[in-house]
Amino acid sequence: MRAILSNDGEPQAPVKARAPRPSRPAGRSAGARIRTSGAIAEDHPARGTRSLSVTLFLVSLFLPLVFNVGNLALSPFRLVLLATILPCLYKWASGGAGRLRFADFTLLLYCFWCFISLCAVHGLSQGLQSGGIQFIETMGPYLLARCYIRSADDYYRVTLLLFRVILFLMPFAFFEALTGKNILLDLTRIVFTTHPNLHDTRWGLRRVQSVVEHPILFGVICGAMLGPVYCVLGYAKTASERYAKAAVIATTTFLSMSSGPQSGLFAQIIVIAWDRVLVRINARWKLFWASLCTGYVFVATMSNQSVFEFFITHFSFSPENAYYRVLIWNFGTGSVMNHPLFGTTMIGWDRPDWMPPSIDMFWLYQAIIYGIPAAAAMLVTFLAVFAAVATRKIDDAKLASYRLGFLASLTGFFLVGWTVHFWNATYVLFIFSLGAGVWLLDAKGEEKPDEPMKRRPARSIRMRASSAGFEDGRPSARSGGRE
Repeated sequence: MRAILSNDGEPQAPVKARAPRPSRPAGRSAGARIRTSGAIAEDHPARGTRSLSVTLFLVSLFLPLVFNVGNLALSPFRLVLLATILPCLYKWASGGAGRLRFADFTLLLYCFWCFISLCAVHGLSQGLQSGGIQFIETMGPYLLARCYIRSADDYYRVTLLLFRVILFLMPFAFFEALTGKNILLDLTRIVFTTHPNLHDTRWGLRRVQSVVEHPILFGVICGAMLGPVYCVLGYAKTASERYAKAAVIATTTFLSMSSGPQSGLFAQIIVIAWDRVLVRINARWKLFWASLCTGYVFVATMSNQSVFEFFITHFSFSPENAYYRVLIWNFGTGSVMNHPLFGTTMIGWDRPDWMPPSIDMFWLYQAIIYGIPAAAAMLVTFLAVFAAVATRKIDDAKLASYRLGFLASLTGFFLVGWTVHFWNATYVLFIFSLGAGVWLLDAKGEEKPDEPMKRRPARSIRMRASSAGFEDGRPSARSGGRE
């Protein structure tokens, strides 16, 4: 203990000498977290506790339970969203989800216009009931992702949980495809009310429905995970590990035997392969968009079909389904022109009497049901997130790989949305996935973006730690003992 004199010579209160900081155990692994220049380098994501709200939400998406409370139809994921919407709103508004983003407000605008449309067509009572559910199922999952996925570790753990769920469902999917029996729905039906058990076959096999409402939705959910599984779970892993995990996703997606999800799967493969093969070319994405534009112009000028019709008819298992989707597009756009502002909501859209009421196009559905302003707000929200993340400069190999997986997944969702309508669990998972990558706009890292995706040996981690003033997770002599 030593005394300190003030400027006028008066002694001040004694100050205790700073005790030396205890060193960390020498046996700490080389993969431990190492702080260098304010960033964190790690061989594997740090262990931590996933948000309970996020875990419950993701698991609830795969619980095929249906029950009513009065006139309100509820499901497990709706209960989770009802419990978390207000805390997430408060956390988001108070800055707990990072900076407020343009997409946050365009999605709020979408919810507001859905409410306005329902009130304009059906009155305030129906607007409050249906508009309230629409708000909860839209802003609820988006804000849950915005508030609780704030780092690479958070995104890794969410991706890992979804992969494990799909891996769990995979053997049941094989059994369903081969035998025609949906074990999970049959067991659930013994005690609870659940989804209707569809019996749709293709190529002599049953199209796998699993625990969701329709085989095509099962394909959408599984297929959307290819990018994150390959680029996030596969980061710094061997090629065999990456391909094995990706094969799980591709196989379960294929068992739905739906052309839409498989088109989205194929699109993700193209995006990832393009980035990996042309990784040394800085302008590879400009070249990518130039190629797409060239292809669009070629089809538009050389084909006797519109680009939409060409895509639908050439990427469909069934000519009948392709023809029906063309009809939906033709009559659906006509319905939008007849009701451009508020849509048709629940009164039924304009179509011939012989056409079924289903609208197998998520992006067109918004304009038909809620009007052009709602559809524009949803599309702008998607593009705002996609463009902001895609154009942000990232000088870190890990974050660049995570971004690629996120953007690949959104690409799959976007393309599938022109042939499939997302509803219930699939819709809220899409919205959750949209908000799950916004953290990339604030993330920082330290690795070079062109670093190859392969497992780095532990020795290289130790060498980097030593060069930064650390040895085996402890301060080295040249660091002066400071962290």
